[in-house]
Amino acid sequence: MRLTGKEKAAYGIGAVGKDMVYMLTAGYVLYYFQDVMGISAIFTGMLLMVARVFDALNDPIMGVIVAKTKTRFGKFRPWLLIGTLINAVVLYLMFAIPEGLTGNALMAYAALSYIMWGTTYTMMDIPYWSMIPAFTADGKDRESLSTLGRTCAGVGSAIITVLTVKAVDILGGGDEREGFRLFALIVAVIFSLTAIIMCVCIKEKSTVDMETTSIGEMFKALFRNDQAVTVVIAIVLINCSIYLTSNLVIYFFKYDIGGADWQNAYTLFNTFGGGIQILSMMLFYPLLRKKLSTTNTFKFGLGAAVVGYIVLLGLACTGTKNIVLLLIPGFFIFAANGILTVLTTVFLANSVDYGQWKNGRREESVIFSMQTFVVQLASGISALLASICLAVFNISDNTEIDAVLSTQSVLGLRFTMSMVPVVGLVIAFFYFSKKFILTDEKVAEIADSLKGKES
Repeated sequence: MRLTGKEKAAYGIGAVGKDMVYMLTAGYVLYYFQDVMGISAIFTGMLLMVARVFDALNDPIMGVIVAKTKTRFGKFRPWLLIGTLINAVVLYLMFAIPEGLTGNALMAYAALSYIMWGTTYTMMDIPYWSMIPAFTADGKDRESLSTLGRTCAGVGSAIITVLTVKAVDILGGGDEREGFRLFALIVAVIFSLTAIIMCVCIKEKSTVDMETTSIGEMFKALFRNDQAVTVVIAIVLINCSIYLTSNLVIYFFKYDIGGADWQNAYTLFNTFGGGIQILSMMLFYPLLRKKLSTTNTFKFGLGAAVVGYIVLLGLACTGTKNIVLLLIPGFFIFAANGILTVLTTVFLANSVDYGQWKNGRREESVIFSMQTFVVQLASGISALLASICLAVFNISDNTEIDAVLSTQSVLGLRFTMSMVPVVGLVIAFFYFSKKFILTDEKVAEIADSLKGKES
């Protein structure tokens, strides 16, 4: 029994709502806590770092719980619905800090709400991706549905990236605190509705044994596979670099570009960047692959990102307020990010075959579970680095839209959001070039060897 169009649409709708919530938190909670609420930047950075690592470690635990669940509605859908509804409430509470909270009480509320958000998001995120085999009939359906889910998740992220700043300004009438509260409420409602639609429209057509992995097993599998280690380290370096800029770019537009129209400039930049990133994955990457090997395409992507960051710093140091000029480095950075996102997933998949060829063990689920861990780790590290930048350069307490930064603060912000990523990307380039051996030829050789063993 194949999936109907209605079921596929429902699954995609669920992904849109799910990643709207994720991006609102991942992209804006640092700004909300420290710039809107005035919480210490260092405290915020440490909170985000510790909480995100906890989230990553919590994923396998939730996987075990889901695997052991047995109800008349299946093992996945109950957690999808329960996790979504609880997480939606926590999301709203996190962006609706009560009036009058100050000092330690304010920090305690922020810490508790953020940790609770991460825990409850895991409750629905793990079953969302794990349930695919339970309501698909064959491999073709599963591949199609996985692609649909990832694409729709990207749409949800893009919606939040483009709309948040302007929506907050409009809803709050210039009051960012009230704007975030109302916007979070809207996103929470949309999230809940998309999950309800998904749970009503889809059905678990088969009984599957969900494979679960402990943290210990993840690390053992990783260290048995030197190529997986190489890819994981590259992912951490690249994502730390990109996420650092993502965390700081709103401050760049608010305090460096400045002006009453900064929200429009920021929205235009993100809209352009999101479109370029999607175009890069769908068009630029396939075109490059016709001319270059995977490893050379990867190096090209790293080089393009470095060029973009250098041009961005150069333009920023001229004091330009011309958003069109800033789209030039934005093109290189966002296009490179799209290429690198595709290739890190390809390389990780190739490392699974390599592990089977080298060690006689195919540890696909274990290796890809590690990907979730390192992406969240990179997110936490970049948030901490961004918070340190805000504290060191005295950007922490500028809660007024017309705040003016000192020359030292402006330069510190510019260099942190551009040159620190360059350092990370350059290290990734040389480390990858030295350690990664899975060229196209080597991958083909491994594939032939594995086929020979099977026959």
